Amino acid sequence: MTGLRAHHINCGTLHPPSTRVVHGEGSLFGRATMVCHCLLVETDDGLVLVDTGLGMDDVQDPKATLSAVFRTVTRPVLDPEETALRQVQRLGHKPEDVRHIVLTHLDVDHAGGLRDFPWAKVHVHQVEHQRALNPVGSEKQRYIGKQWAHGPDWQTYTESGDRWFGFGAVRQLNGLPPEILLVPLAGHSHGHTAVAVDTGEKWLLHAGDAYMFHGETDPVRPRSTPGLAAFQNLMQVDGLARRENQRRLRELRANHGDEVEIFSAHDHSELAAYL
Repeated sequence: MTGLRAHHINCGTLHPPSTRVVHGEGSLFGRATMVCHCLLVETDDGLVLVDTGLGMDDVQDPKATLSAVFRTVTRPVLDPEETALRQVQRLGHKPEDVRHIVLTHLDVDHAGGLRDFPWAKVHVHQVEHQRALNPVGSEKQRYIGKQWAHGPDWQTYTESGDRWFGFGAVRQLNGLPPEILLVPLAGHSHGHTAVAVDTGEKWLLHAGDAYMFHGETDPVRPRSTPGLAAFQNLMQVDGLARRENQRRLRELRANHGDEVEIFSAHDHSELAAYL
């Protein structure tokens, strides 16, 4: 296989209250907008979802899985047509064609669609899986067990593997082609990862919540917005690791930007570049 075809999809539009907080001072955005940027990857053995955004159950009964704080802070649109389930169908596939789901982590806005594909194998870092299924303290607020109460076929991975563009412990995934890799990027959560997909022309690196504003990977003038910087500090479990991984992403962009395209889960402008 010389490369995989990947579709960029938004599985959840969010409209936080403040444009300046999300997009920065002097932004031309009329309304604060964030997305749940996911990938739908075509392989010879079916479809692979990279993250799932919000699922049908989240949209139809948000109070059951989306906390009041989440709904107030992010103000999700809750449109069934934005779910991965509906978008898979609009692209001409059957839901059953989704054989695998690869997750950057298990936060509520990344794992909501698991219930829409209960037959799929779910690939995730072992540490993330352990923390999500046995949450302590504040983790009880970020991990919502109802999203995986159906008992997924978990495929978990330890911190070991090969090197990839300077990143260590990079893993191929069980039952998936070598063009899809799990890249550990802890910090936002204990088992947070990125997911790399080789399209033949370039690698795509879905960096999840390793950063949230495109300026954070600028090798020359890294920057964020005050609100997103504060939010990331609030949510991080290891600030030193998170900042170090952002530095490594900037280094990757500076040295291998012609070979690897990096994007995060929530930056509206990054998704728009692919649509």
